Amino acid sequence: MASILAFILAGGRVDELSVLTYDRPKSALPFAGNFRVIDFALSNLMHARIWQVGILSQYRSASLITHIGNGSSWDMHGHRRQVALLPPSKGQQDSDWYKGTADAVAHNLEFIYENNPDLVMIVSGDHIYRMDYKGMIKFHQDQEADVSVGFIKVPLNEAHRFGCGTIKTIKGHPGGRLIDYQEKPAQPQSQWASLTIYLFKTKVLLEVLKGTHPHTGREPIEFGRDILPSLVHQYRVFGYAFSGYWGYTRTLDEYWRTHMDLFGPDSRIDLKSWQIRTNLEHERIQQRQPALVGPGAKVDQVLLTYGCVVEGTVKRSVLFPGVHIEEGAVVEDSILCFDTVVEAGAVLKKVLADKRVRVGEKARIGGGAKAGPNKAFPHLLSSGLTVIGRNTHLPPKIRVGMNCILDPYLEEDYFKSLEIPSGATLS
Repeated sequence: MASILAFILAGGRVDELSVLTYDRPKSALPFAGNFRVIDFALSNLMHARIWQVGILSQYRSASLITHIGNGSSWDMHGHRRQVALLPPSKGQQDSDWYKGTADAVAHNLEFIYENNPDLVMIVSGDHIYRMDYKGMIKFHQDQEADVSVGFIKVPLNEAHRFGCGTIKTIKGHPGGRLIDYQEKPAQPQSQWASLTIYLFKTKVLLEVLKGTHPHTGREPIEFGRDILPSLVHQYRVFGYAFSGYWGYTRTLDEYWRTHMDLFGPDSRIDLKSWQIRTNLEHERIQQRQPALVGPGAKVDQVLLTYGCVVEGTVKRSVLFPGVHIEEGAVVEDSILCFDTVVEAGAVLKKVLADKRVRVGEKARIGGGAKAGPNKAFPHLLSSGLTVIGRNTHLPPKIRVGMNCILDPYLEEDYFKSLEIPSGATLS
């Protein structure tokens, strides 16, 4: 078997996630109770027995570093096994920050030379999916490819949001020759969307990156936008077709919707069969008591985790470790992160609350008549979701409408009014 080195693109912050990425990169976002988004890429690599992994981290990576630890949660610790955090470091320039995905890998050529792999796999750290990378590796080798790119079919009216490839399929194989690639085309001609999974022959990757490094321009250099379109015509480039579930978490709505995909008879997310690993020491998950559901509680389609206490009514919601729903409280279609407390009589509908949020007694958050988009950020929030930043404490009896954004660390005495209209942003 070929030796393989992997890079996980894990360092970025996206504005579309608003207050959720004030203090963390998108790859460190909590997901489905016990997990972080990066756990899915790490677990896929573990199942493929790819043990040499570099994590390209840049933006406020403290929580990511804590979560990864020494890599033992994914069996990436020991002889010839490692997961290395690779943040940018000061070099010849005063600030050698990564300027795009290709530039991030180019800054770490020494990591490639040290490990001397046959192949280099580059994957995004912010997608929710279970993929057998061994299938893609076999396809790559069978086709004697220089580069292989993972794709999934999406509706044509959504394809403009992704990198799109035109694949000349090979009968009997999961994919074919990639004959064209365009990054986020205004009028896409193909439904094949890039998964941001790249597999390179090491020699080819080094040739490509040496031509881009050192990068002194202001504009970032991205694999999808700047590298792949020309590679298609210079090398043997193939598209690998993936047909499983793929959850995107780039926007607030996508993050919420991917969580909701956990529920219902048609759910394609099966965390048990996917065998996703996580660091149970992070947020003291393994130290918490089992979830407790009180005698008067009503629970319907709820993901419960360690340390949760439910005394009220919860429907179609995800409760992270330590969440407490007090008696008489109602939570629907919501995601409540670590140690959030909903006090007695409060009602939450379609709410996304970050860590250690407290909602006062008889508060009303979200729900109500149809409302317009968030006034300050209409492009971020228009679906009726209300988002609350970490450590914000809402006073009793407050009313907060839909499409609202509340910044982190707001204390009760900050709220001069108990009526927050739909579409408001509080900072």
